[in-house]
Amino acid sequence: MRVQYLFFWIILLFTGVSSFAQDLQEGPFSQLIIRGATLINGNGSPPRGPVDIVIEKNIIKDVIVVGYPGVAIDEAKRPKLKAGGRELQADGMYVLPGFVDMHGHIGGEAQGADWDYVFKLWMAHGITTVREPSGRGVDWTMKLKRQSEKNEIVAPRVFAYTGFGQGSNSPISTPEMARQWVRENAKKGADGIKFFGAAPEIMKAALDENKKLGLRSACHHAQTDVARWNVLHSARAGLTSMEHWYGLPEALFNDKTIQHYPLDYNYQNEQDRFEEAGKLWKQAAEPYSDHWNQVMNELIDLDFTLDPTFNIYEASRDLQRARRAEWHEEYTLPSLWRFYQPSKISHGSYWHDWGTEQEVAWKENYRLWMTFINEYKNRGGRVTVGSDSGFIFQLYGFAYVRELELLREAGFHPLEVIRAATLSGAEALGFDDKIGSVEVGKYADFVVVEENPLKNFKVLYGTGAIRLTEANEVVRVGGVKYTIKDGIIYNAKALLGDVKEMVKTAKEKEGFTIRQPGIRE
Repeated sequence: MRVQYLFFWIILLFTGVSSFAQDLQEGPFSQLIIRGATLINGNGSPPRGPVDIVIEKNIIKDVIVVGYPGVAIDEAKRPKLKAGGRELQADGMYVLPGFVDMHGHIGGEAQGADWDYVFKLWMAHGITTVREPSGRGVDWTMKLKRQSEKNEIVAPRVFAYTGFGQGSNSPISTPEMARQWVRENAKKGADGIKFFGAAPEIMKAALDENKKLGLRSACHHAQTDVARWNVLHSARAGLTSMEHWYGLPEALFNDKTIQHYPLDYNYQNEQDRFEEAGKLWKQAAEPYSDHWNQVMNELIDLDFTLDPTFNIYEASRDLQRARRAEWHEEYTLPSLWRFYQPSKISHGSYWHDWGTEQEVAWKENYRLWMTFINEYKNRGGRVTVGSDSGFIFQLYGFAYVRELELLREAGFHPLEVIRAATLSGAEALGFDDKIGSVEVGKYADFVVVEENPLKNFKVLYGTGAIRLTEANEVVRVGGVKYTIKDGIIYNAKALLGDVKEMVKTAKEKEGFTIRQPGIRE
């Protein structure tokens, strides 16, 4: 595969451009006008169109309503294209702000997923901004961040949140060590910190120092520290967002301070860890009870962001659905498929003896979890969209669309889902003056799709949605058509085609065929 890319860059060096590059992207342009689209602008307002969106370089200069549905557009009223400009005809299509993935790991060594594979899957699904909550190290992530900023690579905009303590020569054991690490992290250019928990005095010092520096933060409240430091402790100390849901039920306990672990529980046993996690929301305060309300209202008052990542645990409630997802065949690398399989070593591969009882418990877990998230949104709390792909049968890009569907299941109106995926994510990053909605003065990040995603989020999947025509023919519709980032137009289907070729090459090299767990020749 690396030989293929070396060949591509040699062509690019000697010709200045290649048909391959042209197929994937165009621009930037001195002026770009997206013509005749229906706009879903990300701030919660209903669709409106047809509109013409005028972009100069990377800035939205105007959004002009140019007519009415079903009525011919008066061409004299449309903005004029300047010399050297580019028109993108989007009649009958839908334009949305670029999506923000608030929990996007840029591949993983254990998964064998490199950044080019991951970035193209994200961009093919309209994801133009990603917050990486801990990865292979701040220096590695910052290099990719800078390349993305310069548009030297096909990549979303990257916000780097370094894993707390990552790169330290020794474990952080004092408040002053925590403060020093936070200062060094900021000097390296990181946008924030991803915590997993620590001793209370360490967490207080690190969050205080990070807040002084004006940086943001996230936390996966791991069970190893959550008994002493839950979500409320974090939010009061200055944490700006939480990942998943660990630490939230613990803040809602009425009759205990520690999760009811079986006495033979072992955190290093992945099935123990995830099976008992599926029983945790049942141990929390009842929905709408006094304590439940008090915790929710305090978090909202603290302007705290919830990033639930529903999709990453969905195999817990329906393993067969997750492992049989149709995109695995053509878009999942062999190394990633192997990582997903039952294992006592791989994180999230907890299928030691997973069955009906575990799935039923997790279905109830979801019901209670979704109730809290939906009500949090209803009361004005900020909820964002994160995927955490690369684990538990969840594939980059595709899993993000699934997260949109799960927010809809939780009770969000489709327009609320889009707002969570765009403006809410931008606000949580402190970047909503630049991205998150289609407004004059903001960056030119868009998703262009031929179908109405509000009616069916499945049209955003790279594999599209199934439809039966009047002629009784089964067809596929949808899939993002264009992803526009920094005013550059990317052919989303061509990006997917490139990923498909990567996977095909990797399979041919190994003679690999996907097989479901436990099935032999």
